[in-house]
Amino acid sequence: MGFDRFALYVFDYGAPTGFRLATWHPERIIAIISQNGNAYEEGLSDGWNPIRAYWEDPSTDNRNALRAFLAPETTRWQYTHGVPDAARVSPDGLSLDNFYLARPGADEAQLDLFGDYKSNISLYPAFQDYFRTHKPPFLAVWGKHDPFFLPAGASAFKRDIPRADVRFFDTGHFALETHAEPIALAMREFLAGL
Repeated sequence: MGFDRFALYVFDYGAPTGFRLATWHPERIIAIISQNGNAYEEGLSDGWNPIRAYWEDPSTDNRNALRAFLAPETTRWQYTHGVPDAARVSPDGLSLDNFYLARPGADEAQLDLFGDYKSNISLYPAFQDYFRTHKPPFLAVWGKHDPFFLPAGASAFKRDIPRADVRFFDTGHFALETHAEPIALAMREFLAGL
């Protein structure tokens, strides 16, 4: 795209993509903001156990067991779990997610992504080496009630980047749904200090 230097904002599945970019071109990264974007084993909750079972044994039964993650009620739960007031979560995001998940073939693509996510975990040591070696300015903004990526994963960034700024918010995985304003403020303060 022609960018020589840039800050990354990473979230969820996008975090390993951003961390790959950082390891490939560390000279281009001026900062990283991770919003519930994990890079440490201790950040993975027991909610990953059915997916881990599929990694260990990619059988049809284990694949089909993951279909519950794609149900509309599960999408709603992912948006509202850990949120003190679920009424603050706009129906727009979860409705759009459910719309896209209902498209023909979308379920199989998502199940393939679940299966492939283990390739990201195998790169965690490389990501951590990048953090230790390059120590990019780093802000972690984390919903502390995330059912998939635990606060321990956010705190772990400080092990490799001692000056990392780690902030927890009283919300779940989709922290921007309820805390966009304070997270935006944290990002502004962080980026202004570069």
